[in-house]
Amino acid sequence: MLTAEQNEELTAVEAGTPMGEVLRRYWYPVAFTRELTEFPVKRVELLGEFFALWRSPSGKYGIIPEPCPHRKASMAYGVVEGDGLRCPYHGWKFDTDGACTDQPAEKANTNFQERVRATAGKVEEMGGLVWAYIGPDPAPLLPRFDVYVMDGYRDIGWADIPCNYVQVMENAVDPHHVEHLHGRYFEFIGRHEGFEAPASFGKKHQRIGFDAFEWGIIKRRVLSGASEDNDDWKVGHPLVFPYNMRVGGGGIHQMQIRVPINRTTTRFMLYTVHAPEGYEPVVQENVPDYEIPVFDDRGNHVVNYVEGQDIMAWVTQGPITDRTTEHLGRSDIGVSLLRKMFRQAMQAVAKGEDPLGTIREPHERIDLPCEKDKFHAGAAEFALDFCAMGSTRYSPALETIRQVHLSAAARVEDDKAAGRPSFTPEGGIGTATLAPDTSAQVDSGTIPR
Repeated sequence: MLTAEQNEELTAVEAGTPMGEVLRRYWYPVAFTRELTEFPVKRVELLGEFFALWRSPSGKYGIIPEPCPHRKASMAYGVVEGDGLRCPYHGWKFDTDGACTDQPAEKANTNFQERVRATAGKVEEMGGLVWAYIGPDPAPLLPRFDVYVMDGYRDIGWADIPCNYVQVMENAVDPHHVEHLHGRYFEFIGRHEGFEAPASFGKKHQRIGFDAFEWGIIKRRVLSGASEDNDDWKVGHPLVFPYNMRVGGGGIHQMQIRVPINRTTTRFMLYTVHAPEGYEPVVQENVPDYEIPVFDDRGNHVVNYVEGQDIMAWVTQGPITDRTTEHLGRSDIGVSLLRKMFRQAMQAVAKGEDPLGTIREPHERIDLPCEKDKFHAGAAEFALDFCAMGSTRYSPALETIRQVHLSAAARVEDDKAAGRPSFTPEGGIGTATLAPDTSAQVDSGTIPR
């Protein structure tokens, strides 16, 4: 358990706090590309602060704090002109670097304009998302993780959930919850609602393991009926520090994004690329985004799909989990490792160093290690369960996505029958340098009850 002071420090996101300063060293998705195409300026909240985000007619992006430096009116209602944003109140204009380029009612023969600046962040577009960096200069490079730049058919599910992002991230290093929350509990709900839960989610964990690596923590598991030769252990999948988790299986490549909007609100995003073996490219002009349900009409959590179960578990811990009364067991070693990483990141930033996973070297793509054969369930079976029993059921592109997987599976079978090799799209299996002194493993049979 943590002290109240330690829990306060761990869960803070505000500027000037140790964790708030760590979080300001990373890039975050703050809008969908299509939003600023539809209307060029948007109010966004990130790390407890509000900003005006805009896109110029030339395609250049900018982000500055919402209050105008002049009289504090909202720049989120500003007028996009050229590569700048003009305040709707008195017309002061700011460029993407934060410089004031026009003060209509002020005299031109003074240096007043030069003495006014907005604190501008950095903005880039990648993979159908608009990304922002609001930390100190020099800014690190935007990480081009494999999921965002690989070929495949993509969509993005999302929900704003009323809890701190840390309890969401702690779930990412908690393998055992799968067999209970997505296994037993899913079966229980299915019996009462008249559907059959996916059998692969209920497999018992025989062993779990964690390895620190250059982007965060690799999570491993051995399930009943499997061995260390299976992908779930041999490859695993990573928590990407400090707010992502990369998952995969059955030709599905997904980054689960947990953006700290403020201390008690997290934007949960499911950025998914469908690229199974045998996939043939599907024309996709835009990346569809869709909101997934959190509560039903009576205010109860929607728990008949996988991510809805996760959200229930995160949110019912409270807006900020009280870690002063928890009781961690040996099965919680991943949680302990993550908290250690957060502490190390705070120490690094306090010393003026980059925290884990910030990037300074130009790159085209970063491949992350991630299993392909998830829960040794079979590619097509896992993919169709993913579509039917996960957040993808709410995607406006659901039928297209199902057809992508069914067509690819049929193509693979035809190729096998004809003795032809099937085309395999670029996946996300990369190599990682593991840190052996920070690995941890637990055999399930030895966990104290």
